[in-house]
Order: sequence, then structure tokens, then C-alpha cells
Amino acid sequence: MKIDGAKVFAVYGKGGIGKSTTSSNLSVAFSKLGKRVLQIGCDPKHDSTFTLTGHLQQTVIDILKEVDFHAEELRPEDFVAEGFNGVKCVEAGGPPAGTGCGGYVVGQTVKLLKQHHMLEDTDVVIFDVLGDVVCGGFAAPLQHADRAVIVTANDFDSIYAMNRIIAAVQAKSKNYNVRLAGCVANRSRETNEVDRYCKEVGFKRIAHMPDIDAIRRSRLKKKTLFEMPDDEDIVMARAEYVRLAETLWNGTEGLAPEPLEDRRIFELLGFD
Repeated sequence: MKIDGAKVFAVYGKGGIGKSTTSSNLSVAFSKLGKRVLQIGCDPKHDSTFTLTGHLQQTVIDILKEVDFHAEELRPEDFVAEGFNGVKCVEAGGPPAGTGCGGYVVGQTVKLLKQHHMLEDTDVVIFDVLGDVVCGGFAAPLQHADRAVIVTANDFDSIYAMNRIIAAVQAKSKNYNVRLAGCVANRSRETNEVDRYCKEVGFKRIAHMPDIDAIRRSRLKKKTLFEMPDDEDIVMARAEYVRLAETLWNGTEGLAPEPLEDRRIFELLGFD
């Protein structure tokens, strides 16, 4: 089920840290570079792509249920929506809470996209992965991704979660080709704690998205930052997303940081 011909990125991070916001704005940034982009939301809440499309789209798993899992009855337009600036949007969805595995849903989504040749005309695929999960739903996108990007903030809880995610990705990289690209400091005025952690473990911050209210407003307006007014802070944030897209497209070193033991990270982080 390897995705051939496209550069594939999986976006991880603590729940609520801004993975979907990062993914959607990054998708548009790639499209602004002239790339053909497909974003796949991997959360049962199916809210990864609504800032691109302006609505909550139906999930692949729900659409498959409607045709009794006869995928041959579906057309691409049944499960793929076109978002802002031509970004293709898919919401994999997931099983009801407490039942099934999200990994199965991701696998079925990629299989369906391949059957309908949707990946043949794609330059970039972004998996937006649900947070705080360590089961198959967490690991499934890593089977397809070239690079994993972690979204964090300059606080203890986010960096603590990032440390656990690094350990999980490192474990999976023994069997898959995925490697860590780096982290995005999101909604953070400063990056000192993130940078201190990265220096300690051999990781790298590849972008910094400041804590600006325009990002919150864009979510309420169901838009990406690229559709918002040209205010100074918005223009600066857009430029950072484009810079991040350029960095990822040009290729990043596959990082192999050494995650810290829980007690060690607890001692490392914090303010006097």
C-alpha cells in the first residue's frame, strides 16, 4: 500500500494542539507552490478539512457503510471534496467510540484512493492524525509517510507528549521508511523550552507559528489563513507556512532523536 509518486507527510501532536490548523494551512501553502495536494483527516470527528471546504464532509467509513462496503459502487466525488485553491480533501473517519480500530479505516481510505487512481495525480499527501492515540490508528499513516512532523507548543504538556510521540515513531521506523522531519512550535510566543528539549534529544524545530488571534478567528470563519484579510500578522503567518512547505518539499534530514525517560523530561522542563 505504498503511496508512490507523492511526498507523504504525517502530522502528529498532543490533542488540541492545532494539528488540523497546521495541516490545512500547510496544504494551502503547498498548493501556492504549485503542488497538487491531498489532505486526509484521520479523526472520527472528521473536522480536519472544514477550513478548506467550509463544511464538515462525510467520512469514507460512513460512505462505505452506505454501499455495504462495495467500494466499486463509489465514484471519487463521493468521498473526495475540493477545497480552497484546489486542495483535495478526504475525511477517513473512524469507528464509534470504544469499538474497532482507526488503523483499519486509514488502510481502507488509502486502498480506496488507489483503486480510483486518486494518488496518481498528487504531489503531496498530508495525513492529519488524531492526538493522544498509540494504537493502530496512530501507526497506520506511518506505513505510508516519508516524514512525520510533530506540532507542539512551548509548554510542559505539549513537549511531554512530543517526547512520547518521538518514541513511538522511532519504534515504527524500524519497520517502515518513515523518519522524523522536526517539530512546529505552534501558538507560542517563545520557543525556548521547545528549543531546549530539541537540543537535549537531537531534534529540530522547523517552524514557529506565533500565538495570534487571527488563527482562532480563521477557524470560526471556517477558512484558512490564506483566505483571511491581509493584516500584518496574518501575512507573516502565511509566509511561515509557505517557508515550512518549501523546507519539507526540498527534503529534510531524517532525524533520529533519543527520547527522554519520563522522569528525565520532567526534570529538564520548567521555569525557575
